[in-house]
Amino acid sequence: MNINSQKFRKSAELFGAILGGLVISLPAISQAVAQESTSKINPCPKIFYEEPHNSRVVVPQGCPPNALTKRLAEQGLLPAPATPSQEQTTLGVGGEAPQPNVIPPRPVSSDQAQQPSPGAASTDQPPLVEPRQTPNATITLTNGKLNIKLVNETAANITFQVIGDTAPRSLAGKSDVTLQALSAPITVTFEREDHGQLIVTPQPSSDAGNLEVTFKEATDAAQGRSTMRIERNGSVFLN
Repeated sequence: MNINSQKFRKSAELFGAILGGLVISLPAISQAVAQESTSKINPCPKIFYEEPHNSRVVVPQGCPPNALTKRLAEQGLLPAPATPSQEQTTLGVGGEAPQPNVIPPRPVSSDQAQQPSPGAASTDQPPLVEPRQTPNATITLTNGKLNIKLVNETAANITFQVIGDTAPRSLAGKSDVTLQALSAPITVTFEREDHGQLIVTPQPSSDAGNLEVTFKEATDAAQGRSTMRIERNGSVFLN
């Protein structure tokens, strides 16, 4: 009987030690599981940044500050908000993927807002219009047609052509020729065969629909002209 009692007592003590160890280990295991679960939970949930929590709850250290946290920090009642950790940055507020950085629009002052942007037309001033060349002469057309008399007062031959109407022709020095019934718009080109410069003078005749063009020698290249354009409204331009 004594031997059996001793065996039973030792078995009871061993069972009690094992049971006690389990009782001690369970809280530690629960705490480890809780810590493991907590480490995977975003410490900066989105609810911290939504009303009423945005104005009533102080966010944990490392989270982006909400309205209340900012206000208390500015009043010196809280330390300055800390920079979020890498894990918090990765998770983002509320456990969502962080949004790409978006540069907010630059604030515009009232004075800048009133100024028109470059290239935009002002509402107070008319848009700038490129000035047109002033006509060198004006002729009255007859039913949209006119006659042109070319007078070569130089000693050199002049090659001329009515674009789209005649082939290149030669006008001898000290001579003239009349081109009849040309329909506007008209472009006439001319060039001295010795490549000298020409002073070109268009002069409307007293008779409607007649234009006399005189060629003279030019010593200054800036005076030289090689093209005459006559528009439908009778405007004559030299270039």
